[in-house]
Amino acid sequence: MKLGLQLGYWGAQPPANHRELVAAADRSGFDAVYTAEAWGSDAYTPLAWYGSETERVRLGTSVLQLSARTPTACAMAAQTLDHLSGGRHIVGLGVSGPQVVEGWYGQKFAKPLARTREYIDIMRQVWARQAPVTNAGPHYPLPLADDDATGLGKPLKSIVHPLRNDIPIFLGAEGPKNIALAAEIADGWLPLFFTPRMADQYNAWLDEGFARAGARHTRETFEVAAVAQIVLTDDRDAAYAAIKPFLALYMGGMGSEDTNFHAEVYRRMGYSDVVDEVTALFRSDRKDEAARIIPDAVVDDSAIVGDESHVREQIKVWEKAGVTTMLVSAGSTAEIERLASLVD
Repeated sequence: MKLGLQLGYWGAQPPANHRELVAAADRSGFDAVYTAEAWGSDAYTPLAWYGSETERVRLGTSVLQLSARTPTACAMAAQTLDHLSGGRHIVGLGVSGPQVVEGWYGQKFAKPLARTREYIDIMRQVWARQAPVTNAGPHYPLPLADDDATGLGKPLKSIVHPLRNDIPIFLGAEGPKNIALAAEIADGWLPLFFTPRMADQYNAWLDEGFARAGARHTRETFEVAAVAQIVLTDDRDAAYAAIKPFLALYMGGMGSEDTNFHAEVYRRMGYSDVVDEVTALFRSDRKDEAARIIPDAVVDDSAIVGDESHVREQIKVWEKAGVTTMLVSAGSTAEIERLASLVD
């Protein structure tokens, strides 16, 4: 089992101690550090800033939103960071949801699976540099040739020769079809709310992708980097209370009331009644109450809360379920060092 440090995205202000946390992760044996983006801070700028002072950890995004950048712009950023870091970059991608895609980026959300497939194909063309980049698909046509185009566009090849012509791409995927797509065309899967209890179901969806013609990997070479809330504590009640507002936000407040991919994850886990109640309370501006009604068992399904003995035992359960890297958050360098000591 490997550990990754999940820095996430910024709140109202830049975090004060991320630089120290990244340095601690680098020297403590963590495999990677990851940054994210929502509709405030971007993922690439802090990853490059903090990563410039590291020597060993891989530098990943969990996740970049597809609609924030064209495929060629994303490929440019990726190969730039990969050069600067000496080949340590992981591109983590996700489609986000219609509220963000259409409301923040002003892009169409339709056909997310087809868009993802085209997007990744174009990125790999950029890095391969075997020919000028073209795409005949409907979502990212290159060169552009619609009625509003000048007709002057032409296929281009990257000026920069990538350090690696096959930079790893992980997909943030929550639904069955998207998880299968990750197994088919990506190098890893980035689940947000993973529960070992559903390992057989996840594996069935992944196996569907591995079995497709042209799949890049088998189970043995594919990475599963799962977000894992690990809280080392003797006061489990306090830890549950701290985690539940986060779950209430994602379960009841992300997306729209009718289209919330995170809520669907919990429905598939068997918590439809909880999701309905949390959503109703959260969207009635009763957010504290929405958090309080979440059962402790829901927290335990996708988090590890307890003393060192319990955490060590559960890490082995996650590993047996197919997770290769646990993406953890930490508030201090001491916490990072303590977490590192729990992984064999």
